[in-house]
Amino acid sequence: MSGKKLRVIPLGGLGEVGKNMMAYEYGNDIMLVDTGIMFPESDMLGVDYIIPDFQYVVEKKENVRGIVITHGHEDHTGAITHVLEQINAPVYSTRLTCGLLEVKLSKAGMLDQVQLNTVKAGDLVHIGPFKVEFFHVCHSIPDSVGLGITTPAGLIVHSGDYKFDHTPVDNWPTDYAKLAELAGRGVLALFADSTNSDKPGWTPSERVIDSAFDEVFRSAPGRIIIASFASLVSRMQQVGNAALRHGRKLAFVGTSMVENARMARKLGYLDLPDELILPIDQALRLDPKEIVIMSTGTQGEPTSIMGRLSTGTNRQFDIIPGDTVVLSSHPIPGNEESVYRTINRLFRRGANVIYEAIAPVHVSGHASQEEMKLLLHLVQPKYFVPIHGELRHLHQHANIARQVGIPAENIAVVENGQVIEFENGEMRLGERLPGGWVFVDGASVGDIGISVLREREAIARDGFVLVNLTLNRDSSSLVCDPEIITRGFIYNNNVDDLVEETRHVVSEALKSDHNGSLQNDLQQTVKSFLYGKTKRRPMVFVTVSRE
Repeated sequence: MSGKKLRVIPLGGLGEVGKNMMAYEYGNDIMLVDTGIMFPESDMLGVDYIIPDFQYVVEKKENVRGIVITHGHEDHTGAITHVLEQINAPVYSTRLTCGLLEVKLSKAGMLDQVQLNTVKAGDLVHIGPFKVEFFHVCHSIPDSVGLGITTPAGLIVHSGDYKFDHTPVDNWPTDYAKLAELAGRGVLALFADSTNSDKPGWTPSERVIDSAFDEVFRSAPGRIIIASFASLVSRMQQVGNAALRHGRKLAFVGTSMVENARMARKLGYLDLPDELILPIDQALRLDPKEIVIMSTGTQGEPTSIMGRLSTGTNRQFDIIPGDTVVLSSHPIPGNEESVYRTINRLFRRGANVIYEAIAPVHVSGHASQEEMKLLLHLVQPKYFVPIHGELRHLHQHANIARQVGIPAENIAVVENGQVIEFENGEMRLGERLPGGWVFVDGASVGDIGISVLREREAIARDGFVLVNLTLNRDSSSLVCDPEIITRGFIYNNNVDDLVEETRHVVSEALKSDHNGSLQNDLQQTVKSFLYGKTKRRPMVFVTVSRE
């Protein structure tokens, strides 16, 4: 046994749902598994999405031998362009996942610069000192894989997202035999998905959605609009099959949905006849009873198609009475409020909305408790580390592992940045590295911090008041009356009086000595005055120009 240590570094996905990313490091060699994003929480105003803090890997970028992507969902692929902008390493993924990555890389103008390697379940690839065996797992997107990683320190099994679906939409069940074969070799540690660890029993098969869709299609009096994730190719197939059975045409809307559907059809993972699919402009000219529209926006994102439909601001079409809207998804933890707000708005605009709580129009792609027990029994690891989930999910998964006989001392519940080391067949915790959030806001990556978000939240909550002063360059006296601008603070019949009183307060305050801190003094004076008048605390900004 080599004296070197295997270091496993969770950079994302542990202590949260999303932005999954793991680094496996042995000596001077690093392999990355997944590069995901996470949706912003409701109070992260202006943030488009969140990516992992992978600075540790950037500082050792010459050591990165490869990047393995387990499947095509955003929480495992969404940060790929950000990672590849800083790290030049080959990427390994299955055929459909490669196709979806091509869409992202093409959009970023990076496709020609990246070495994409297509693998398939059953392949073995050498990445530095790691021998990676890909095995098929069921999930809510085709071509998902788990990983058997043979390292000099021992055999690691990395489950990826999985479920044990005996009747999957693509008729390709999880590879039980490979899991048992890996167990026969002796698994040092299992890193397994924890997303549904608080759900008892078994996750229902994707097939249950077919009958739910049939009921929707039979009873819908007009158009059917189905919202799903743009990467949920299996759901696209089920919607297409239902449209064929009920004599409707199918239109995809939203750039990512259209491009992913095109790529999935090109690669043969979406089996739909050409005559079924119409561009949205043609579909909208048909009788409402003849079409089904599939779009993005299941998480209530304001700028998504479903978000814009709920507010009447969508460009291509609007909700009309008689529309049936199906949200074929589950709210990501933290997004419940925005999802239900969107549902209420859609009802208000005349749609009949069907969602998971009232009909089985969505099932999870993640294992529930009994499946987690089965995986632990199949793999028989010496050590167990729950991954992919909030802290409550990780602890519950650890409880499940203890129930099936894994000793408590052989289970590590850790969060992002906590290094796990394996040496001479033993596991221990190493140092703690930064494992925070990197916010992406438009073209800005990492420039927005918590303090900026708190400022945005304060402005959104209480508004702001801008005091603009023009002073004489020599005497520092006012050249003209202070200009007072308010936004999001107060609008009523008394606003002019309040502005005039504020102007007077500022003029009087200028007569006092300020010891070089004029702007700060004025800000505090105005804040105190406005709070006394309104019991509200707007953000106050003072600008000074001199003539």
